[in-house]
Amino acid sequence: MSGIHEVSITQNRRSSQTYILVTAFLALFAIVGFALYGPPFFYDFMTKEFGWSRSVVTSGNALGKLLVAPLFGFLAGWLIDAYGPRKLMLTGALFAGTALIGLSLSSSLPAFYLFYVFNALGYVFGGPLPCQVLISRWFDKNRGKAMGIAYLGIGTGGALVPLISAALEKNLGWHMALATLGILIVLIAFPMAWFIKDNSADQATKSKPTEIVPIKSILQNPNFYLLAIGSMCSIGAVGSIMQHMKLYLRDLDYSQANAAQVMSFVMFASLAGRVLMGFLADLINRKYVMILIYMIVASAIPLLLLPDFPGRIYIFAVIFGIGLGGDYMIIPLMAADLFGIRALGRTMGIILVADGIAESLFPMLIGHLYDVPSKSYAIGFSFLIGLALLGAVIVSFLPKTKKEM
Repeated sequence: MSGIHEVSITQNRRSSQTYILVTAFLALFAIVGFALYGPPFFYDFMTKEFGWSRSVVTSGNALGKLLVAPLFGFLAGWLIDAYGPRKLMLTGALFAGTALIGLSLSSSLPAFYLFYVFNALGYVFGGPLPCQVLISRWFDKNRGKAMGIAYLGIGTGGALVPLISAALEKNLGWHMALATLGILIVLIAFPMAWFIKDNSADQATKSKPTEIVPIKSILQNPNFYLLAIGSMCSIGAVGSIMQHMKLYLRDLDYSQANAAQVMSFVMFASLAGRVLMGFLADLINRKYVMILIYMIVASAIPLLLLPDFPGRIYIFAVIFGIGLGGDYMIIPLMAADLFGIRALGRTMGIILVADGIAESLFPMLIGHLYDVPSKSYAIGFSFLIGLALLGAVIVSFLPKTKKEM
């Protein structure tokens, strides 16, 4: 009877883990894949219709995250550690969906900024942070692979959203296309999160109780700042490229459909990056995986500055996509190794504030560098290469970590 009971427990846990993976996948698919990578597809329509500059259209994401991240990032982490991720994921889905619907109706900068604040709230409450904690609590072994699978949602959503957006825009116009994406976000992310059991548990801590790491000791640890600043550099680089990709392609006279295909190709390549880097994170020390990811990002961007040759943009898309795929996923794995699962919500809540600032300010800076000196991305993209390399250098000072089981 004891053996049958143990088999039943194992089967139930595997079933629950599958549900958690699907829930996290769909949340990241919609709230990051659609809500983060969807709006930049429409930037060229906004610049044309409203006369806004590139620094202006990228400033919405900047303002939203700069306001929301410091005010709500740590609060969200604390709430998740204390009460579980369910309610925040539901709230985040509603905020993200409302944001895109609101952006579709916005013709003034105040409204544009307001709904980007909603978008940032959706990202903080329903995006990577609760999903990272959810995965880390349910998976002890193979946590890297599980995180990689869940993060396929970002790549899949990001790959599909340019194609969906192009098709919707062609048939409905860009305003209705953007609103439709907002409705889809709620329909995709909300239902599965509704049935998460907040008290279902941290399987790892049930098997071996651990002390909760005080947030004060985390903030006094130099490794926290190395991880935060190193990740800011790389997130700033990849975020800037993705915010400006459509505008860059339109400068090269790519059609709407062809630009959508290239953006989609980058995100499809990121799927391979997430699986590959998740697999490597379970095989070798995660510090070295993190450095590898940052070097891949730095090596891809120069391709955008070279004279055009056949296949150039797709070679870039493959290399950059692999780096992009691993970039966001490796940070919570390193944080869990350095500070423990029980403090992961609070730790990542603060780091996401830092990363959100980088992901907000650097795209706006690149837009300014384009608008002011020469209507060229040469200076801005060169800066991003150095930024990614700086991130790799900073991360190299982190200690080798022991994977938390």
